[in-house]
Amino acid sequence: MTKQHIYIYSPSSAVRDKPAVRRGIQRLRAMGHEVEVDTAAFATHMRFAGDDEARLAAIDRACASGADIAIITRGGYGLTRLLPRIRYKAVAKAIDKGTRFVGLSDFTAFQSAVLAETGRVTWAGPAIGEDFGVEGDPDDIMQACFDDLASGQGEGTGWQLPAAERSDTFRTVEGVLWGGNLAILATLAGTPWLPKVKGGVLFIEDVHEHPYRVERMLTQLLYAGVLGQQKAIVFGHFTNYKPVPHDKGFRLKTVIDWLRTQVKAPVLTGLPFGHVPTKVLLPVGAKVHLAVEGRDAFVLWGHRH
Repeated sequence: MTKQHIYIYSPSSAVRDKPAVRRGIQRLRAMGHEVEVDTAAFATHMRFAGDDEARLAAIDRACASGADIAIITRGGYGLTRLLPRIRYKAVAKAIDKGTRFVGLSDFTAFQSAVLAETGRVTWAGPAIGEDFGVEGDPDDIMQACFDDLASGQGEGTGWQLPAAERSDTFRTVEGVLWGGNLAILATLAGTPWLPKVKGGVLFIEDVHEHPYRVERMLTQLLYAGVLGQQKAIVFGHFTNYKPVPHDKGFRLKTVIDWLRTQVKAPVLTGLPFGHVPTKVLLPVGAKVHLAVEGRDAFVLWGHRH
């Protein structure tokens, strides 16, 4: 295991489960990493981790930290209101010097904006509280993928597709990997901070969103011309929603089946990413190969730091 300088900060919602974040910090230190916690990591202003100025300053400190990995305490909400004021040149400089920015959920806003503004790669992956700070042991696959990122060894990920998506012929597409939280991506449509990726591999996930809301967000991206420009659309996990009697059989599969009638690109499911314990790390903005053979799917990006 390669010892890393890890910087932990809070650019979105306030940390409510402080014991979980502290457990996560302790775990990373126990693994031998040098862990630096931002001075405002536990700040609170209404629902946010400090007011806008404080969270912008936290992002600046993460950029200036010289850390190998800068990772968020949690998602929630808060980054979209900061997008016009983030110092993207400072972010790009930090990435060029080797800092890998890691997070998910609300962090999709930061990742999308960084890709749109700078073309730089960030990493969709764990947060400290919900992943490293769980009671009991963190998920083995998440941990292994994070270790791969820390050591610079990660070159791709794979998963098994549902039987219905089996391909009897080897299929592969190449394009820029981008995406993340669907609600955030839909919110960014029509703004300067939704990346203009054509011929990309778009991955999506969400939590607490009923399938009809998922479909509504997808229609927004479809009618905005975004989905039709992709070479593939990959569903991660959509979790923690409740069907209601009014659905009468309408479910997430209904949405996916409908989407397949609207786009020519393959629509795949089962990517181990989202608000779930087992999550891989994905390089947002990197050129990848997406390959499908039988029920095996792979996203490969080669050796990159």
